[in-house]
Amino acid sequence: MTHEPARPSVTVTPYEDGPLLLRGDFEIITPDGEHIEAGRPTVALCRCGRSRIKPFCDGTHKLIDFRAPAGRQTGRPDPADDDPHLPD
Repeated sequence: MTHEPARPSVTVTPYEDGPLLLRGDFEIITPDGEHIEAGRPTVALCRCGRSRIKPFCDGTHKLIDFRAPAGRQTGRPDPADDDPHLPD
C-alpha cells in the first residue's frame, strides 16, 4: 500500500504583478473576527492595496502598473519602494 503525502487544504499562489490566488477550503476573517463570504472555492486577493472590493482583487493592479514578484522575496523589502505617492 502506498501513501501519498497529505495535500494542504488551501493553496496560495502569488501571481507576478498581480493578486494572491487562494484555492481550497479556506475562511477569510477580518481582524475583528467578522467572516467575509468568499462565495467560491477559488478567489483572488488584492496585493496592490487599491482594489475597490478589498480584500478581493478587482484588476486595479493593471491600471496602476503594480509590480511584485511571483516567487519568494529575500531580505526585507523597503515599503517606500512600493508607494507611488512618495518622492524618489
